[in-house]
Amino acid sequence: MTFQLGDKVIYPNHGLGIIERIEEKTILGTTCGFFHLRIVSNDTTVLVPVANVDNVGLRKAIGDDEVERLFDQLGDGRIDNHQNWKGRFKDNSDKMRTGSIYDMADVLKSLTFLSKSKSLSFREKRMLDRAKALIISEVSEVMRQKAPEVESKVDTALEKCFMIRARNLARATTRAKVKAVKAPVVIAQARRTAARAS
Repeated sequence: MTFQLGDKVIYPNHGLGIIERIEEKTILGTTCGFFHLRIVSNDTTVLVPVANVDNVGLRKAIGDDEVERLFDQLGDGRIDNHQNWKGRFKDNSDKMRTGSIYDMADVLKSLTFLSKSKSLSFREKRMLDRAKALIISEVSEVMRQKAPEVESKVDTALEKCFMIRARNLARATTRAKVKAVKAPVVIAQARRTAARAS
């Protein structure tokens, strides 16, 4: 993917950056191009080798049309939840490294949901805060809205997600109970029918 001066890009785990310069540098006798990114959240500069852009997951910020898709995903009621801490942490770390806002949304949903039922470890709490901050900073830049407004929308979408999940679980539980009640009746009817036939 090619980037130009002034492009708003996402650098995984650092967040939104703006390409302020593109220059060539010679390091240890090798000349290569670098993007100078100014990370918006903390106003630091990061150098990213042009040749390494795909490896580090540098991508353009989402567009207006993708914001709606993101909020749909945040509120869809689907939550990945591993019971095993190690597996959950590895999966979530891998998702955070991709730099995809949709992967970060999955991390945000699962860890927020988990935090409602038990305390998160320090590392998971930090990951949850990071995922939320990265999503809010990108969306606020795209929508040109203040961070607190975007955070409120994110929280609303998450609450919708948890309500849908709870409703779906309740329906599944009710269906299972109805099947459990009907099963003995069906078996008894089948036995009576078989007895009459013989």
